[in-house]
Amino acid sequence: MRDAALLPPLIVSGRRKTAASRGQTRREASNALRRILSAHSPARSSSCPTATSLPPDQSRRTSEPLVSRPLCCICYILSQFVSKRKGGEEPVTLFPSSVTSVNSRNGRSASGRLRSWKKRVTRLKNNVITGVYPASPSSWLFVVIAILATMYTRSDPSMGLIAKIQEHLPVSDSLSIQCRTVVSAVLFSTLLWFSLIFTMRLCLKQLLSYHGWMFEQHGKVSNTTKIWAAMVRIFSGRQPLLYSYQGSLPNLPVPAVKDTVKRFLESVHPLMSDSEYERMTTLAKEFESSLGNRLQWYLKLKAMWASNYVSDWWEEYVYLRGRGPLMVNSNYYGMDFLYVTPTPIQAARAGNTLHACLLYRRKLNREEIKPSRVPVLNVPLCAAQCERIFNTTRIPGEETDSLVHWQDSEYVAVFHRGRYFRLWLYHAARMLSPREIEQQIQRILDDPSPPAPGEAKLAALTAGDRIPWAQARKEFFSSGVNKRSLDCIEKAAFFVALDDDEQGMRGDDPAGNLDRYAKSLLHGKCYDRWFDKSFTVVVYKNGKNGLNAEHSWADAPIMAHVWEYVMTTDSFQLGYTEEGHCKGDVAASLPPPTRLTWDIPAECQQRIERSLAVAQAIADDVDFHVLPIQEFGKGAIKKCKISPDAFIQIALQLAYYRNRGSFTLTYEASMTRLFREGRTETVRSCTSESCAFVKALEDGESKEVCQRLFRTAAEKHQHLYRMAMTGGGIDRHLFCLYIVSKYLGEESPFLKEVLSETWRLSTSQTPLQQLELFDFVNHPEYTTCGGGFGPVADDGYGVSYIIIGENMINLHISCKHSCPQTDSHKFGADIKKAFEDLLELMSPGSSKTEQNHSKKNKKDL
Repeated sequence: MRDAALLPPLIVSGRRKTAASRGQTRREASNALRRILSAHSPARSSSCPTATSLPPDQSRRTSEPLVSRPLCCICYILSQFVSKRKGGEEPVTLFPSSVTSVNSRNGRSASGRLRSWKKRVTRLKNNVITGVYPASPSSWLFVVIAILATMYTRSDPSMGLIAKIQEHLPVSDSLSIQCRTVVSAVLFSTLLWFSLIFTMRLCLKQLLSYHGWMFEQHGKVSNTTKIWAAMVRIFSGRQPLLYSYQGSLPNLPVPAVKDTVKRFLESVHPLMSDSEYERMTTLAKEFESSLGNRLQWYLKLKAMWASNYVSDWWEEYVYLRGRGPLMVNSNYYGMDFLYVTPTPIQAARAGNTLHACLLYRRKLNREEIKPSRVPVLNVPLCAAQCERIFNTTRIPGEETDSLVHWQDSEYVAVFHRGRYFRLWLYHAARMLSPREIEQQIQRILDDPSPPAPGEAKLAALTAGDRIPWAQARKEFFSSGVNKRSLDCIEKAAFFVALDDDEQGMRGDDPAGNLDRYAKSLLHGKCYDRWFDKSFTVVVYKNGKNGLNAEHSWADAPIMAHVWEYVMTTDSFQLGYTEEGHCKGDVAASLPPPTRLTWDIPAECQQRIERSLAVAQAIADDVDFHVLPIQEFGKGAIKKCKISPDAFIQIALQLAYYRNRGSFTLTYEASMTRLFREGRTETVRSCTSESCAFVKALEDGESKEVCQRLFRTAAEKHQHLYRMAMTGGGIDRHLFCLYIVSKYLGEESPFLKEVLSETWRLSTSQTPLQQLELFDFVNHPEYTTCGGGFGPVADDGYGVSYIIIGENMINLHISCKHSCPQTDSHKFGADIKKAFEDLLELMSPGSSKTEQNHSKKNKKDL
């Protein structure tokens, strides 16, 4: 969440590059191209200066060095081009500097190898289907038959090209002229077919570059948009696979420097005094007229070859180079159903949950998941982030971390009472049934063996600072039994934590227990979650569950999509027996889970304790409050004819002003998945229009004035959100310009100040994506609670919210106990009061009622 608006490389064919080959390609390109840069930047130092701070995305914004390796920007940009062209046999990966993909060879039985071959065949078939989309493989036969039929009528549809192909056809003279003609016609048909596919993709890409539909008023669709939507449907093909649209998505455009600077100055105007704003304007204009244009040139050069000019740098410098703890600062969590626990049996809930995860992974591997689209117009969104959901681990490094993704994994790593187990999820070339997984989990729960010395709190290394973890990993886990056990955890499909605690909204203090449930999912005991895994499934003693997800590999909506499927499949499809157990039979030959063994020396145990102390201090400082609002929701807001997101964001501005007596720089995450390999962009929600409305309301202005100002503020927010979604945001562009300046060794006071801003109010909406899986009318008790993240600033708030159906909004509010100015419960009460006041202000007929009341008073007088 941090970037929660909660990317894997999309490999369509061929094999991935190894880290060594990528490094060699880059070195060759770098050596050849540094001379180019030196001509443009004679003063460039041998090592890039470090940044004072990272840009404040929803991952932890720390003051760690941003750029520490002497690799110039242009060398990286053009090395990508060389990598694409060199040899031509290898596909281009999304994040070549940070992602390693490893073929997992578990060495199991022949049945496991059979399953592996089945997956390869399926992958090959899907690669073919995706590679020719929006056409279909069968359309090739149609084109061939059409060309041959036309030739049968003694017409030449190729205008002489078939004859030219026949002349140069390297075939034996023994073939008859008729056979040569047929072969030439088939070759021509194939070339024509590929040309049609290329043309259709190009047309679709150009069509998807149009975003005028987003800026039209709700309910008022122009003729241009109607024609555009019809053309998109024509060129979109039928029955797309998950990755079918990837080759047709447009690239993220690079905004003009003057436009970004103008929007930035507009965003900070209400937060600065006149003198501060005048100083910032001077810095901005100097940057725009001098260094900005030079940095923009290099950035545009990168955008020409890269699939997305932001995403690789965003992943590396915002996430992987952060040296602070992941726990609380970067990872986020997702909750179970709010009111319902399908079964009180821990092993049974784990059985269904893990089986549902496997079903989702199977659909993912087969690309059977429907591509995400913008509602109504069915505009496709980028699906690249989906590839690294499973079999992915973040590996610590002293300078930078790396993400490692394996093609497959047949087991999960399980933690229970300080012990680690390997639980195989496949047996005899088939997936284990929920009942079989339940039995295996119960075996783990019943295992009486104690943890080995140092084993119980081992995962605290993943919760502490990254450098000590990287050093300990290199020193104590690089060989022997420790390496084998660590490899088992890191190569697992995902991580499972079986907690002995009971959680949920229960007992005599349901609100307090809900808060403790959120904190448990966010950080647990600081040693019972493996925070480096792509995600950890947590199952509690009373059957409640949840997840904790690492942030660098994808944003929260990707993980939320998985969790929606898992929760609904668990409850509505798999189900439980009357006794609360999983359904199905159990094979008698199932081997028990394997206990992982460790040999952790005393020195390593001391480092584990130090990491645990760091993590425990962070966890104890988190003040968390989960606030389900059931009195109103999207339905009441829509009656006011206001965008629900704009309504909530303005309410947050009102609540913060009442809470702190001032306005602050506000972060809202918006997605850029309309573009290839897009991730997120920042919406700066605190605007001059929202500030004017809040001041008018607090100063007691009339309802008519407040309503007018409120609608103006809401329209402004909607415009900013649309601009962010369509590539016209502020912060990602400035971030990339800053990265280029560091590579070139240039100092920019303007960029340095921009990226040092503090986001005291960090917000994010987690949208409910698969509404068809839920039935809030007939089963309102099966309400998802959403998820949340830790505070971004030491003296600020983190707010995650999810809109459930028409009558509910769930908020997750975080701050720090160490700041006397923040209180999550008080801020939650302020938000709820702001909602109520805005609904009262904007509810239909409120102005008319006031006017009638005023006229009646005058008549009485």
